[in-house]
Amino acid sequence: MAAEAHNTYLTGDQDCILEPLCFPEHLSANTSLSFNDGPPVTCVLCSDSFPSSEKDQLLKHVVLDHKLVIADVKLIADFPRYMLYWKKRFTEQPITDFCSVIRTNSEGPEEQQEHYFLLCDVLPEDRILREQLQQRRLEEVLDKQQKERDDTTFHRTCMFCNDEFTGNRSLLLNHMAKEHSFSIGLPDNIVYCTEFLDTLEWKLENMQCLYCEKTFRDKTTLKDHMRKKQHRRINARNNVYDRYYIINYLASYDIGFKFVCWFVEIFVLVLQELGKTWEEVQSEDDRDLLEDEDDDWSDWQAHPVCAVCLFCEQQADTMEKIYTHMKETHEFDLHKLKTDLNLKFYQQVKLVNYIRRELHQCRCYGCQEKFGRKEELVQHLVNTGHMMQLPEVSHWDQPQYYFPTYENDALLTGLSDSESESEGPNRSSEVPVIAEDISNLKLLKQTSVLNKLLKDRGSSS
Repeated sequence: MAAEAHNTYLTGDQDCILEPLCFPEHLSANTSLSFNDGPPVTCVLCSDSFPSSEKDQLLKHVVLDHKLVIADVKLIADFPRYMLYWKKRFTEQPITDFCSVIRTNSEGPEEQQEHYFLLCDVLPEDRILREQLQQRRLEEVLDKQQKERDDTTFHRTCMFCNDEFTGNRSLLLNHMAKEHSFSIGLPDNIVYCTEFLDTLEWKLENMQCLYCEKTFRDKTTLKDHMRKKQHRRINARNNVYDRYYIINYLASYDIGFKFVCWFVEIFVLVLQELGKTWEEVQSEDDRDLLEDEDDDWSDWQAHPVCAVCLFCEQQADTMEKIYTHMKETHEFDLHKLKTDLNLKFYQQVKLVNYIRRELHQCRCYGCQEKFGRKEELVQHLVNTGHMMQLPEVSHWDQPQYYFPTYENDALLTGLSDSESESEGPNRSSEVPVIAEDISNLKLLKQTSVLNKLLKDRGSSS
């Protein structure tokens, strides 16, 4: 219902934004790359082969039939080449020369014991192989991406309109982002672009939403759904798309290996606690709580706010700095507008989102005059004195402006409710906050019911 309300007030002759924009371009790197094309993959210990798209079936066969476990399969850049290499090596030397042997049910009868073989990058040869495959894959992808970036023979029709684009792929991608509010990322971050667009067009032709991936009965219903629900974007959780972003190839193995190292360190710490009772571990935690109250937290680094100016690209790490910049550079005083108009918190939110949207569409919010570039509009606002000239409140105080123009707009997080400030007329009385006193924590623990039961149990035994 909220998404439907977002579009209720948009008339046919208005420019509209179907989803929040974004200041910096962020891509989520997923280390689980999936490559489903290529020839069948043969088992390393027999002649059975499986399609490359059925890698899980091959791994299941290797474990059940040959008792071989391959560690961190998702971090192997080229699985077919990896399997081919070890198939050759296992014919040259016994498998025990390369794999750790794990015996199950070691305390049971000998006939119920089984031996499994673990192949992982602890073996230097395996580690070197994985790194070489990763390097080779990276070189191939970077070479492919460079060719696509330099290609001037690209020709394709926009999937949302009938416009045709010839030349560089960036023309089409920028067009879809600007005219249709559909962005798959910066062109220079994309690889296998034609295949990527083919995948997206296939989904649309089969009446499938690109974001929630639900199927609809016709194109009109699908179009209305993607517009109302703001689903004109791809599903970031779909690992199929990882193949098309260069950052995933750069990070896949190194990040995975660091995670394994971190897990081993945590496991070692857990082992150090073995042999202690839960009471001893808990008493150590309580002692740390009581004795380490004066720990030095001076090196704590908070994440910077990075609020962006309404009228230019200036950024600041505090809200006061960005307010001062807008007041001194652009003669725009948001605090004064809030006071003069007695704006509550959500009215400030709608005002900021309204101004953001008008500026994005190069339209003066004071007189509604359109301009070709944002710089021309800002100069117009200064020359005409329209910086602090807002239209009627009813023009921007509408539900559609509850939704942010930019999804990561830190300026919205710094707004304050006038009713909760000291200068406000309806300021609520302050409620004192009393810090928790933990000085009697040990005493409370010693007199607890649980502790009494433990002592009674000890005395009775």
